[in-house]
Amino acid sequence: MAGCRPGAPGSEQAWLEVAQAFIQETLCPPGKEPDVQLAQLVIDCVKTTWLSQGTSQGLTLPLSYSFVSVKDLRTHQRLPCCSHLSWSSTVYQAWAQEAGPRGVPLPRERLLLLGTLTDLSGNLEQECRNGSLYIRDNTGALDCELIDLDLSWLGHLFLFPSWSYLPSPMKSPGEGHVELWGTPVPVFPLTISPGPLTPIPVVYPEMASRLLRYRSKHRNVQPNLAGNLIRFSALVKSQKKAYFVLFLGGSSPAGTQVSVIVQVPAQLVWHRALCPGRAYVLMELRVSKLPGHRYRVWMTSTSSQLLPLKPECVRELELELAGVPLEADPQSLPRPSSPQDKKRPGPDCLVRDSILLSYTGMVTDTLNQPAGLYELDRKLELCLAYQQFRGLRRVVRPGVRLELQDVHLLQSVGGGTRRPILAPCLRGAVLLRGFSHQVPEIQFSHQVPQASLYEQLVWEHQLGLPIYLWATKALEDLACKLCPHVLRYHQFLKYSSPGDPSLGLQILAPILEVLIPPGCPGRNTHSEILEEPHHCPLQKYTQLQTPCFFPTLAFLKEEAKRRAWASFDPKTLLPLPEASHLPSWQLNQRLAWSWQCLLPSAFRPAPVLLGILVPSSRKGCLQLRDQSGSLSCLLLAQPLQPLTDPRLIGCLVRADRFQLVIERNVRSSFPSWKELSTTDFIQKKQARVYVQFLLADALILSVPRPVLHSATSSTPPRTEPSPPEGPHIEQSRLFLLSHKEALMKRNFSVPPSASSETLMLFEEGGSSCVSQHPLELAGCASCLTVQDEWTVELASSQDIPEVLGIRPTLPESSLTDLLSGNFADSLVSFSAEIVSHLWMKPGSSGAVRRCVKLTVALETADYKFPPHLDVYIEDPHLPPPLGLLPGARVYFHQLEKRVSRSHNVYCCFRSSTCVQVLHFPPDTTVSAPLPHIYLAELLQGDKAPFRATASCHVVSVFSLHLLWVCAHCTSICPQGRCPRQSPACPTQTSVSQASIRLLVEDGTAEAVVTCRNHQVAAVLGLCPSEWTSLLEFVRGPGKVALQFTGPGAQLESSAEVDEPLTLFLWTLCTSFSVLRPMVLSFELERKPSKIIPLEAPRLQRFQCGESPFLTRVNPKIRLSCLSIQEHEHPNALGALVSSC
Repeated sequence: MAGCRPGAPGSEQAWLEVAQAFIQETLCPPGKEPDVQLAQLVIDCVKTTWLSQGTSQGLTLPLSYSFVSVKDLRTHQRLPCCSHLSWSSTVYQAWAQEAGPRGVPLPRERLLLLGTLTDLSGNLEQECRNGSLYIRDNTGALDCELIDLDLSWLGHLFLFPSWSYLPSPMKSPGEGHVELWGTPVPVFPLTISPGPLTPIPVVYPEMASRLLRYRSKHRNVQPNLAGNLIRFSALVKSQKKAYFVLFLGGSSPAGTQVSVIVQVPAQLVWHRALCPGRAYVLMELRVSKLPGHRYRVWMTSTSSQLLPLKPECVRELELELAGVPLEADPQSLPRPSSPQDKKRPGPDCLVRDSILLSYTGMVTDTLNQPAGLYELDRKLELCLAYQQFRGLRRVVRPGVRLELQDVHLLQSVGGGTRRPILAPCLRGAVLLRGFSHQVPEIQFSHQVPQASLYEQLVWEHQLGLPIYLWATKALEDLACKLCPHVLRYHQFLKYSSPGDPSLGLQILAPILEVLIPPGCPGRNTHSEILEEPHHCPLQKYTQLQTPCFFPTLAFLKEEAKRRAWASFDPKTLLPLPEASHLPSWQLNQRLAWSWQCLLPSAFRPAPVLLGILVPSSRKGCLQLRDQSGSLSCLLLAQPLQPLTDPRLIGCLVRADRFQLVIERNVRSSFPSWKELSTTDFIQKKQARVYVQFLLADALILSVPRPVLHSATSSTPPRTEPSPPEGPHIEQSRLFLLSHKEALMKRNFSVPPSASSETLMLFEEGGSSCVSQHPLELAGCASCLTVQDEWTVELASSQDIPEVLGIRPTLPESSLTDLLSGNFADSLVSFSAEIVSHLWMKPGSSGAVRRCVKLTVALETADYKFPPHLDVYIEDPHLPPPLGLLPGARVYFHQLEKRVSRSHNVYCCFRSSTCVQVLHFPPDTTVSAPLPHIYLAELLQGDKAPFRATASCHVVSVFSLHLLWVCAHCTSICPQGRCPRQSPACPTQTSVSQASIRLLVEDGTAEAVVTCRNHQVAAVLGLCPSEWTSLLEFVRGPGKVALQFTGPGAQLESSAEVDEPLTLFLWTLCTSFSVLRPMVLSFELERKPSKIIPLEAPRLQRFQCGESPFLTRVNPKIRLSCLSIQEHEHPNALGALVSSC
């Protein structure tokens, strides 16, 4: 910095002139004549100190040094520095090396600092004394710290030869403090006060303790107390007054101790001069009674003094005690019991006791300065939050040596903390034993005001240490997520008041309400310091299981992807034996899309979702955003209630109940099921991650608007558009939203001929309205383009004559029209539950281009079993909107109704289609059992269930097909080789396929059932090894087809009738091993969406003896098998029917 340097640095005369001018301006009383004697004493003091280094190089004056005033130091010195007048360069280099390899040593400045050492900040009123030390000159006062203070120094002028200056990290003008390294050099010789002419009458701790307990004639006497300083408490500052307590005892550590409260403002500086183990005399003490306590204590009076104890200068005062004891010994008083004290450590109790000890060590790291968390000696953590350490906060940094008296040691506190913790309460003292050589680390996250949220957590919310440590880590994580772009650090960590709540506290409040037991008593500072046995918030603790954590959105997104791909197993998605019969295209199509839902309970500890709710114009969805990135989200106000309030945009959303959804898209070329464990056949994989939750389960917090823009946009805010020339009227219009279309990418711009009113149609601020139609103002008859400058607000329902709602279910008439060939209105709307989600490639299952096939169960009012319908989503509507997951309830608006060549009704997306998720999939998927019915119930038409279970009996077998096909082209493969030559298939892998058609009945109706692949083995009653052997026999011819026709079940076979394989199959299909009772799970072959009318019952002639009969016979029901189970009563058909 620019100090008061002379014009010619090499001239002693010039240096002396500058020195005299500085002394007159800053040290002499203002308005008086120059004090030549003072100037000479100051110069002599500087010269003596300068020459004491022994390397002055022949210079009698430190010409390279300049004088600096308090004002100049506070105003111009912006960086930390140090100055050592009596040190040589070699000494400084050795001193700088002690900063260590991790620290940056304080840079050296050649400055001379003089001033009066005092405990008065600015004026001379004693009420301004709070125990702090200052260096004062005519320009102002500056805070200072001194390790070993002699009270006789106060009020004297000193030269400070060795010191360091640290400006405030908050960059507040005029803030900062000085750390005094060496002993200050007095400008005027200090007068040594002579001892007392007569010995001072004193009482010792044992007599002083008895004086408090007995009524006597010496009750009002103000005695002098002498003794050894055992310990002293922290300096406690409240709104009313500040005080500390010191304890004097005898020569024996086990002797009586007496506590003395020091609360006179002028005596608070004693706290800096006391040293445990030394002997002192306290003059003129008085007895006082503390509010809320029954016993009396010693207090200092305004005339009290603190003197070192010299045995030759004191004599013991003999007092006669008589009367009845006034009260019990305060040290033996039992303190009131609390519910926590009733818990005693035991095998089933997790409550632990901390250990009181003393420790001396060096601070090696700053973990969280405003929270009072530091590292000691690379092995311990230090928490100063349970003391009022505001003055100590500016001094403690890496390199500082501390002596901790009566500090609590806590081990295994949990909450993410693994190292032992040292934490002093108000009973203990933290003593400086050495300043740091290092420049303080600049931690912008710790630039918080003095009355911060951390102090509020300890002093108002009464957090125990394990919970406090977790809360500080949570606040640190939250600050990394939100600061400084969403909020400034001082806004986030500010002191919370009823009218101005802290955002950090609002985020933690739901968790703290659970962790903090109700009715916790507040801290009583007097009891915490004075009572024995000792009781404080650090006395007992319980190991904390980390309740939750606040991950960044980027971490949550990447962790979701990692877990999704770690759990991706094709063999799990396509389990055997089903996968062994699928051809290649079907195998890869089934693997093309899958999804996984992660709940907070899947993480340890559980994550809490937190971010700013913003819209994404690029992705067309809502997003949560923090400093790490963004995460797409799908929100519902409540089940069946979509989100409609635009005021939520820009708010901070906190949710601990949510679904983290990962949709996996895989492009693969697996030849067959045998290669599913080989990842080389996966060409590409992508994952779409988003979160969905209910606003009813979330906490919505408003964010201060001045700093909101930087969180919601990466571009600088645009300036307001200049108003068009000519007359202009701002307008507000009320619109009723009847429907909305799909979000698509379009190249559309406003025509230049559009009127100026179009740009300002929704602009707020105008009080008058133009009596013209909005679209007429826009200059067009059917289209209105929303501009960036417009604002949209949700109007109240009172302003809307009739609110359009989403109809949750379809009436029967609408369902009839939907599943019919009536195309009077090809655009349909309905709500349904998604049953399956399948990605289809071009050429697969008749797909012309890439699409997504959704099978949905329509929600109907009068149908017990909802019919199923297929919905297709094709380009350019891919990828599909968020939330189209199996189990979700969705409202589809304006789908296009179509009919396939097989006369099935299906729907497709078009540009006018809008999708709204009404209900998320359930957290736990529990498949409901299929209804158990009689086969005759399937003849009820549309009222019949699409899938069900029935107990039936196999009457006969109609046909059986066993074949081996090419996994690539599905051609028949004799000997397991594909016969295709031009072009040849890229793989020679073949898969087996099987089908069997059965006639079953349950006494009420008959049905034809088709079973496929592994279900055929269950029908034939073959075990896996027998089924594998049978398929190997079929591999040779490549195909075996049996047809059983006629009343006698005559055999028609593709192979020779007399072949052993054919005879075996014919015998097996006509045996009781196949013709047996079973429990059949099935679905209808005819889809509910098929528009061809059901076949009517036909007349059929039967012959009974010689008499013919003609009756109406219903058509056979056609079913597809889902699974087969053996019946419990295989030999009793009557019992089988009765159990249905």
